[in-house]
Amino acid sequence: MTTFQPIRIGVLGTHSTGKTTLLKRMEMELRGHGLTVARTGRLGKRAAEAGLPKMQHHTAQSTEWIITQGIVDEIGAAAQGAKVVLVDRAAHDAIAYWHAALAFRAETPPRRERERLLALASTQLPKYDLVFATVLDERVPVDTSHDYDAGFRRLVDEHVHRLLANENISHQRVTSEPGSQAHAVAVAVRLCLKEFLV
Repeated sequence: MTTFQPIRIGVLGTHSTGKTTLLKRMEMELRGHGLTVARTGRLGKRAAEAGLPKMQHHTAQSTEWIITQGIVDEIGAAAQGAKVVLVDRAAHDAIAYWHAALAFRAETPPRRERERLLALASTQLPKYDLVFATVLDERVPVDTSHDYDAGFRRLVDEHVHRLLANENISHQRVTSEPGSQAHAVAVAVRLCLKEFLV
């Protein structure tokens, strides 16, 4: 039996910056070209349902759970035969949230825990064909049904982009501007069509 590796596209960024919307647009475009697509997500909500803290209460344990559950989700999506796997919250996203939560609580990340979690997240990097990072734009209204702390949201944005830079993770920034979002979708579609429709 011949197996193929799907194209994996990861998105990370602070909450309510359009990650899920961006991935939905990519999914619609790719399906429109006849490609099978799987999308992962809802890791934060599922972590909370499992009794783990999230947002500014993030811990090393919840970070590890989110990373490992994300890995399981990606493997499951690939095993089902999807040609493209869209990853809502690529592995390093959880680490950025943890760093932001520690900064919010004025705590220092334990070195060994940080190194261990970075090593775990780094196992996924070679699998991503594209990584997109959304950029916080506080002029865009946020969903008021969620209890978001604006300061924590800013901290997550800072830590996402700092982590990507510090770890030299190749990525493309996506702003709230319609042209930036459209460009990200076009880049993803072009890559997938080149791979599968040659």
